[in-house]
Amino acid sequence: MAELDQHPELDVLPEWPRETVAVLVTLDADSGAPHVIPVSWPVRADDRRILISLRQNRGSLARLRERPGVALLIVGGGDIALSVHGTATVIREKLAPDGEYAGVQIVADTIEDHRQGAFAVADGIRRTVLDPGELAALEQRVAELTEYAANLNS
Repeated sequence: MAELDQHPELDVLPEWPRETVAVLVTLDADSGAPHVIPVSWPVRADDRRILISLRQNRGSLARLRERPGVALLIVGGGDIALSVHGTATVIREKLAPDGEYAGVQIVADTIEDHRQGAFAVADGIRRTVLDPGELAALEQRVAELTEYAANLNS
């Protein structure tokens, strides 16, 4: 079998647009089967940490509590194309405004750079939030996570 090229690794996380939608991969504790979900508006906390919010009643949160190794794919505007492989931990059990989401920190073990010279990512995955109340709640969760990140770095 021919040797496969490895993706280059980044030393630090780049910046990405606020409205970016990432893709989170968690693993089933028993079978090891992957589960994949979209995650709205991940927050870059520092060079090696990302903060996300996960709904309390969804399986991804339960899976990462049991098996904290995760992957997060970020494809965003400004030619952002990377995957983070790392460890996820819950940093806030209940985020504003209603406690329906937990705050999760992913610490990167590796940051793989998926950009290619022949292509550039002009726009990433985006969602249009149709419910104004849900948009306000998402904005509050992201503000809380952004404040948490600022306190990490002060």
